[in-house]
Amino acid sequence: MFAIVKTGGKQYRVEPGLKLKVEKLAAEPGSHVELPVLLLGGEGVRVGTPFVEGAKVVAEVLAHGRGKKITISKFKAKVQYRRKRGHRQPYTEILIKEIQG
Repeated sequence: MFAIVKTGGKQYRVEPGLKLKVEKLAAEPGSHVELPVLLLGGEGVRVGTPFVEGAKVVAEVLAHGRGKKITISKFKAKVQYRRKRGHRQPYTEILIKEIQG
């Protein structure tokens, strides 16, 4: 059985036992979070409008972290304009425990 869940403005295909890095969640490591289900798959497919009624995905928060550094550069010719910045996106690592529904 699999499900399509929505978190952090993105959609993910999940199965029980899957480790996943999602946008940072406001939850402590070791706690459980419930994610809304857009689609349930397996023997039969159930599509939500927008979410599947009575279905949820339970996930355990493993850790918080920050991704690889991304370098942003701006340059304009002939005017001595140069800017360089870096960014590291925060994430939450979760483990999918079960799919209910």
